[in-house]
Amino acid sequence: MSRIGIKPIGIPDGVSATIDGQHVSVKGPKGELDAMLAAEVLAKLEDGVVTVTPRDQSQRARAMWGLSRTIVANLVEGVKNGFSKTLEINGVGYRAQIEGAALRLNVGLSHEVSYPIPEGITIECPKANEIVVSGIDKQRVGQVAAEIRRYRPPEPYKGKGIRYAGEYIFRKEGKKR
Repeated sequence: MSRIGIKPIGIPDGVSATIDGQHVSVKGPKGELDAMLAAEVLAKLEDGVVTVTPRDQSQRARAMWGLSRTIVANLVEGVKNGFSKTLEINGVGYRAQIEGAALRLNVGLSHEVSYPIPEGITIECPKANEIVVSGIDKQRVGQVAAEIRRYRPPEPYKGKGIRYAGEYIFRKEGKKR
């Protein structure tokens, strides 16, 4: 029995959901999202509550049960409140700034990195060493944050690089003479 899949998803005020077979679409104040669920699960909308159940007791159906429930819950949460990830930049001279439709990064490379901001995602730089990625699609927000982090992941000796806010970097001790 899936502990996650068994929980019903309440549809809050201001959000509407429609289910057409395996296609789920959710509309809310921040926008509209849709997803295709796996064929092994069945989604029902009754009295403002979405429930996801497996079609049979196969291993794949039980695996898709919790996943599908989480996907629908993320759609509802995204159109209601949205998602955001904060990145921190550590290093002398490392900084970020928004220029037009691109994010400019100075992260110790021989050149400036220009990252084009994808559609549906907003990137803000409240400080020179902080980047906030936000949007309504949780997967895309996480993917964009991971792509930005990939330009200079944190290194274990001095901790320089781009990391998620609150991420712990395991530090190593340098060489001893």
